[in-house]
Amino acid sequence: MQLRYMGFDQANGIREYRFDGTAAGEVTKHFVVSADMGLFVKHCIGVQEGPALSLQKLAADLETPQPLPHQLTNDDLLVYVSARTAAAERKAATRRWEHPQKPVPPPPGN
Repeated sequence: MQLRYMGFDQANGIREYRFDGTAAGEVTKHFVVSADMGLFVKHCIGVQEGPALSLQKLAADLETPQPLPHQLTNDDLLVYVSARTAAAERKAATRRWEHPQKPVPPPPGN
């Protein structure tokens, strides 16, 4: 199934990300993934990450049928933050490996 992001609605701190799902020969299905925006603040996740995180959640839910509603949970966001931190650490380690710091020469006269 191909999923297309269609926008969002927000009320009372809950953002609902809307998606359409299409598959060959089937009627378009409509999906909603809700997210408590307070969790985005709590975990320092930008709102611009919401559609991609919701798409990942929806795709995972559709792989193994999940009961409605589709919702980004605290655990989902913790997994994302953990993966983001690990990726940043790998990137920093790669930079250190590619550009090792030059040794600092001793002060003159020593």
